[in-house]
Amino acid sequence: MTFIDFNTRKRLQIWEGISGPVFHSGQATFGHFTINAGCELPAHSHPHEQWTNLIDGELEFNIDGESNVMSAGMTAYIPSNVVHSAKAITTCKVIDCFIPVREDFIELENKTQ
Repeated sequence: MTFIDFNTRKRLQIWEGISGPVFHSGQATFGHFTINAGCELPAHSHPHEQWTNLIDGELEFNIDGESNVMSAGMTAYIPSNVVHSAKAITTCKVIDCFIPVREDFIELENKTQ
């Protein structure tokens, strides 16, 4: 599949207050997510590299103890297995890229069909 229309894909609830469509290639998972204002993503880690590109809003991100308030146009890079957390100061729109594929997101997609 060469072109993916995220506007027509099913929205998944990834976490309480975080939802959006995802798509998987053979190597990566992309998600176009909305994070509700006030939503707190508790400290966690996963084996995937993660790139979070903030399209709209303000997001306080903590990566391995380093905190930054991100605004539109900023990107956070989270290496594999590094502890990170976030809090949406306003409603946010992000594009996340995970490498390798998020098998747990595929399972979630299969459960909500």
